[in-house]
Amino acid sequence: MKMSIRKTNVVIWMINHSLVDLPSPVSITYMWGFGSLLGVFLGMQLMTGLFLAFHYSGDVLISFYSVIHISRDVFYGWFMRVFHSNGASMFFLFLYFHIGRGMYFGSYRFVHTWLSGSMLFILAMGTAFLGYVLPWGQMSFWAATVITNLLSAVPYFGLSLVEWVWGGFAVGNPTLSRFFAFHFLLPFILVVFVILHLVYLHESGSSNPGGVGSDCDKVSFYPYYVIKDIVGFLLAFYLLFFTCLEYPYYFMDVENFIPANALVTPTHIQPEWYFLFAYAILRSIASKIGGVVALLASLLVLFAFPFIYKHRVKVSSEYLYSKVVFWFLVGNWLLLTWVGACVVEYPYMDMGKVYSCFYFLMFLLLFMGYWMVDD
Repeated sequence: MKMSIRKTNVVIWMINHSLVDLPSPVSITYMWGFGSLLGVFLGMQLMTGLFLAFHYSGDVLISFYSVIHISRDVFYGWFMRVFHSNGASMFFLFLYFHIGRGMYFGSYRFVHTWLSGSMLFILAMGTAFLGYVLPWGQMSFWAATVITNLLSAVPYFGLSLVEWVWGGFAVGNPTLSRFFAFHFLLPFILVVFVILHLVYLHESGSSNPGGVGSDCDKVSFYPYYVIKDIVGFLLAFYLLFFTCLEYPYYFMDVENFIPANALVTPTHIQPEWYFLFAYAILRSIASKIGGVVALLASLLVLFAFPFIYKHRVKVSSEYLYSKVVFWFLVGNWLLLTWVGACVVEYPYMDMGKVYSCFYFLMFLLLFMGYWMVDD
């Protein structure tokens, strides 16, 4: 009895310390609410994904029809499906906002928090790709074929690695079974990294628009920022419910409403919108290994921030140069996303090459600006 009371007191102390009495900078705005919003959306994705897994079948012969069964026959199954699908789009929308805010206001100064968050980003992209394959429509099948074929760029072991991932000599039933298993498992690994991310965040504290920390200029997390987070939750869920009820299939590719056919290639293969910027960079380089390296570099560049800019006081938001470069980077990212959705022909291919070069140039200019500031 005493042990249970003691454990209860420990849990209450942890909740108070992490959510009630947590010292938070007094100047942070609604832009700092995307992290907690992502946590809520991750929980919703876990719940809806678990429900969908009850009725989904990971077999190439019936997986497409099991999705139709969920949408037509299962009680509110259609809502769970569109909520899960559009919830993934909303998750990545807020994830990009979260990363952009961190870049703009210098959150990379907290090395462990930034690195764990960057790893979360990579894991989330992998999880989303695996989930995109599961409906086993035309676009799902060919997206899996194209993306897994990228492993063939690995020297010496590429072809063997691709066949090992496929479980055969082509994308088929073993591939779908494995992708379903990993798509079910990875979100729980994501939760572990989220907890690690929060531990590092509570150890270092939140950043703020000014970039200068002060232990005297802080307030408790509750009630000031709890109310802000609740307002953010309401607005985000209103947007999600509006999308699910009014435009449920807006973000889905029309090719994915056709069963997978290995003998018919879609005229234009493309991933979900949140992968389009990386896809545009990948296809802008004629060499397969060059495209794969550029694709990885476009994602892994986030890991370089804490090691290139190490000042604890000055942040990029204080300098007009860094602000201008950052917004040029955002504009270039949007253009890459648009080009990635365009067909593979002139002038979009040439535009993709130019925007891909500008993408890495913007990061280089940011890093050069940090070095100039340091000097």
